[in-house]
Amino acid sequence: MGVSIRALHPWAVDAAEGRRLQQTLREQLCLKTPRGFRPRLVAGIDAGVVDGGRTIRAAVVVMSLPDLAVVTQSVARAPAIMPYVPGLLSFRELPGVVRALEQLDVTPDLLLCDGQGIAHPRRLGIAAHLGLITDLPAIGVAKSRLVGTYREPRPEKGATSGLYDGHERIGTVLRSRDHVRPLYVSPGHRISHEDAVHWVLTCCTRYRLPEPQRAADQLASAKEAPA
Repeated sequence: MGVSIRALHPWAVDAAEGRRLQQTLREQLCLKTPRGFRPRLVAGIDAGVVDGGRTIRAAVVVMSLPDLAVVTQSVARAPAIMPYVPGLLSFRELPGVVRALEQLDVTPDLLLCDGQGIAHPRRLGIAAHLGLITDLPAIGVAKSRLVGTYREPRPEKGATSGLYDGHERIGTVLRSRDHVRPLYVSPGHRISHEDAVHWVLTCCTRYRLPEPQRAADQLASAKEAPA
């Protein structure tokens, strides 16, 4: 079954063309949640490099809601066509992610990506880019800030603070666990700011990262999940 991928552009582009594509693609983003959206399957997505940086190893773990039980998972490798360039991570990692998504035997309703959604200088981080090519609701869940300013949220789980670039809201700084460093949550595609925070918190249990993303991180890094 897998996930259908829309071929919006080639992946083998230089940095200037990548930035141009981001400026063009951002116009297609939708920051509204579909009416009656109630995801049953949520996918955590992460990717890393192996072979000295020559290969992308991407992992997808699909869990059911609300119990967060693992339904299926997938790992795929792809050549790292583009070197690491700040702001262009999606062109480097998404070819591997696409392969992992195409190998799934289910189609998730919601994607949680390790990285930015619209909290990006050109508003097209990896989650936004992936949302466009899959046409699925996607959320960026980043462990660090790429751009924007904010006030530190309160220390308890669920506390939030808006992330802004000038007067534009580009995301939410979310405390996903008491007294831990916050996450930087931003809508990628077909999801609102408020619903992005809601579904990330729904997927958080006793760890900083939401469970599907934490499992994908373990899988992408070839580490065993703790007992």
